[in-house]
Amino acid sequence: MGIGKFNPTPHEALKGIRDYRPLVYVCSPFSGDTQANTEKARRYSRYAVDCGAIPIAPHLLFPQFLSEDTERELAMLMDLVLLTKCEQLWVFGNEVSEGMRREIGKAKKKHMTIRYFTEDLKEEAECR
Repeated sequence: MGIGKFNPTPHEALKGIRDYRPLVYVCSPFSGDTQANTEKARRYSRYAVDCGAIPIAPHLLFPQFLSEDTERELAMLMDLVLLTKCEQLWVFGNEVSEGMRREIGKAKKKHMTIRYFTEDLKEEAECR
C-alpha cells in the first residue's frame, strides 16, 4: 500500500462487518476457591456472549496446563498479553484480587474501556 492510502488495522476493518463482536477480557478472581471461581468465570463469559461480545477468560484456559502454584507469573504474563488484544476489560464480582489489580492497571495504561459488574451481573455506574 502506498503512502497516503488508507490501511486500517485488521481490528478496525473488522468493525465494519455486520456481525462484529468486540473482544472483551473477563477479569474475575481465580485463586482461593478455584472451583467456585471457575464456575463464576464461566457464567461471566456466557453473559458476555449474551451481550454480543467475544469473551477472553484466560483463567478458564491456562489452568488446564499451567500450575497455579508454580507457574503463576508465567500465567499472568500470558494474561496481560491477551488483555492487550481486547477492546474492553470487564471486571466482575465484589472482590478485586492482586492479579485483577494488575489486569486493571494494564488496561488503564492502555486507555481501554473498563466496565464493572457485580457478581449478579449488574453493571455498576462507577469503578472501584
